Amino acid sequence: MEERARVLVVDDEADTAFMMKIVLEHGGHRVLTAGSAMEALDVIMREEIDVVVTDLSMKELDGIGLCARVRSARPGTPVIIITAHANLDVAIEAMRAGAYDFVLKPVEAERLSAAVDRAAVERSARAGIEAAQSAASGPATNVLGSSAAITRVHELVRRIATSDTSVLIQGETGTGKELVARALHEASGARGSFIALNCAAMPFNLLESELFGHARGAFTDARTQRHGLFLEAENGTLFLDEIGELPLEVQPKLLRALQERTVRPVGSNAEIPFSARLVVATNRNLEQDVREKRFREDLYYRINVIKVDLPALRERGNDVIELAARFLARQAERIGKPPLKLGADAAQRLLEYPWPGNVRELENCMEYAAVLARHHEVRVTDLPQKVRDHRVVRVTPSNDIGEIIPIDEYERRYVVNVIIQLGGNKKRAAQRLGMDRKTLYRKLERWGVSPSELAGGEALGVAR
Repeated sequence: MEERARVLVVDDEADTAFMMKIVLEHGGHRVLTAGSAMEALDVIMREEIDVVVTDLSMKELDGIGLCARVRSARPGTPVIIITAHANLDVAIEAMRAGAYDFVLKPVEAERLSAAVDRAAVERSARAGIEAAQSAASGPATNVLGSSAAITRVHELVRRIATSDTSVLIQGETGTGKELVARALHEASGARGSFIALNCAAMPFNLLESELFGHARGAFTDARTQRHGLFLEAENGTLFLDEIGELPLEVQPKLLRALQERTVRPVGSNAEIPFSARLVVATNRNLEQDVREKRFREDLYYRINVIKVDLPALRERGNDVIELAARFLARQAERIGKPPLKLGADAAQRLLEYPWPGNVRELENCMEYAAVLARHHEVRVTDLPQKVRDHRVVRVTPSNDIGEIIPIDEYERRYVVNVIIQLGGNKKRAAQRLGMDRKTLYRKLERWGVSPSELAGGEALGVAR
């Protein structure tokens, strides 16, 4: 029988794992098993796994925690969760962690096989699309767009790719920071792997062991020695997403590792050299975190040797249409529809919408449109309601051409005027401007805008 997919079954009850293994092998899959979430993560780092099937209730790290870790380390790998609790809270938590599907206990062979088959087919299709795009577009394949803002990112990636210097990628949520990190890795020609970890998704008590490894007997259940991610990424790239969430207790150890180019596993006195390149990313203002003592200043300067600032989607002009067309083609193929194109009215609405969720929100929007489209052309009525209902605040500069206004000053007047129009409501103004409230408050503080200015219309040179 032809092997169809490589499936990892994770369950701390050996009999249950064996039963699922037999069912899935009967369906033609190659099946590996793991007795715990941590053992499963070791397998995932060593093996190419197509689908993960995991029990929900396990010691140390449960199925939802494992799902989040798999989605961070191997974003394209679907995770199916086996659970005896068919309640809404569990479903919501699992979906937030990125679960592909559920199978209820007692496990029915046909239901399990069908879920794994669907996941394997979708995984294979996605891998084929990504491979085709990679072959067509060069090293920064998935960082699509031709605007001046994203072209600067492409150029910087090319210039720094072959260096082993640490890189900080900064940008709003959903701008594609991991895609840039992967583009850096691919363009570098590195022989090693690309290993990714989301610092916010890792429990504090496991983070140090995950990064630096542990010796046998270092803590309860440490039955074997384990290499950390710095060594797993040997001659490759270690990508730490949401670095601003790294606990203060772990930051000195990361700093020491970067300074000495060695790691010390938990419970060991040995210093082990590594040669992985570190790339980190954040959507936070790390300089502000340093001032407020939430992030070490010395570590900040160590990771911020080269900084890549990713532009928000609203700053990328017609890239919105290029990206939307690509996402639409991908989604139409995924759900088996004929090729779809954007109508002119829908394209205009996409250009006007501020995209607070950036590229990720646009991709979700195109998935929605592909499912709802009743014609070969996506129309405004096929878009999500929040995109359909968005109305642009029309603000124009002064007609006094004798006054030359610096761009930063014009932005200040623009923002102040929008706040005034919305009755001083900064939350609504941030939404209308397409930025988060923290960004708006930082701009107002930098500009020295007073409460009286927001109340009375001192933003001269901008029509109200």
